[in-house]
Amino acid sequence: MSQVFVALGSNIDPAARLLQAARLLKLHFPDSHFSGCYRNPAFGFDGDDFINAVAVFSSELPVPQLLRVLHEIEAQCGRGREDPKWGPRAIDLDLLLYGDQVGEGPGYTLPRRDLLRRVYMLGPLAELAPQLRHPVSGESIGALWAAFAQAEHAMTATAPDLNSV
Repeated sequence: MSQVFVALGSNIDPAARLLQAARLLKLHFPDSHFSGCYRNPAFGFDGDDFINAVAVFSSELPVPQLLRVLHEIEAQCGRGREDPKWGPRAIDLDLLLYGDQVGEGPGYTLPRRDLLRRVYMLGPLAELAPQLRHPVSGESIGALWAAFAQAEHAMTATAPDLNSV
């Protein structure tokens, strides 16, 4: 059984979509736990602010099967697989870490390549697991977050509480 960390994000009715995604994650992975939610500007395009969080849960599923589950949840929350990469999102579920796995396969890289560059991924992850070691750098997530240029990236705590589902 491995600990899995997944980023959640939405900028289309984000509170409702994140709550829906959290409920569905809990159905598939009953031990799911969530960071707080954070509002930040859209990245890569002009658009409404996103609300983001990170989930942690245990899984034994092989990565391709886990990704299928995440894609099914995205579809149930209104995400189309053909939606433009840099545009509004009903929901994004991005696999960040799967235990200490390092590698890549069709549609994924572990750990996620942009994890250490995105405030909306690293900040909530550090909230959930500050002592966790990044499988490549070996540094703790808390230390990586402390060294991150946080002042240069807007991120504000906001509702909803995903652990309430």
